[in-house]
Amino acid sequence: MGAHQHVCSAEHAKWLNNWARKLLQNPERFVGRFIKEGDTVADFGCGPGFFTVPMAEMVGGSGKVLAFDIQQAMLEIVRRNAEKKGSADRIELRLCISNTLVGLDRDIDFALAFYMVHELVDRDAFFGELRNYLRTNGRMLVVEPPFHVTAESFEETVAVGEKAGLKVKERPKWFMNRAVLFSR
Repeated sequence: MGAHQHVCSAEHAKWLNNWARKLLQNPERFVGRFIKEGDTVADFGCGPGFFTVPMAEMVGGSGKVLAFDIQQAMLEIVRRNAEKKGSADRIELRLCISNTLVGLDRDIDFALAFYMVHELVDRDAFFGELRNYLRTNGRMLVVEPPFHVTAESFEETVAVGEKAGLKVKERPKWFMNRAVLFSR
């Protein structure tokens, strides 16, 4: 997904996968109602798989989670975590090495971009390409950290998504997060 401003290194993955984060950003609470068994979902900027692995359980044996990251080391952590949970067969790891959605070869029902859109250099390209892969009525949840992303900057991100043809469906309210749910 191209150049970025700041990326949390794999050496800090333990800070992204821990019990305290699960209390504040529980995957079931954040994405559970958007995912059903059999769905194909994408986790952009998946990091160590905090959302990826639980989403693999949510999609069940007939679903698939595409986990995208720019760091191979993060994808290896996802693989190990998924193997421990018995869901590795439901996750496809995708290393992003360009400003495109490398390896996205199927339509998706749900996409998650958690704390990563602010790291993109070209949000227009990201949302434009993603829109093409979202199924009709597919949804995308964008969540950004208020300590890195101002309200004004977040509204610019929302406008970029709308310009790409996505519609604001909902603005979930979660403590210490800026969020928007788009639909195609």
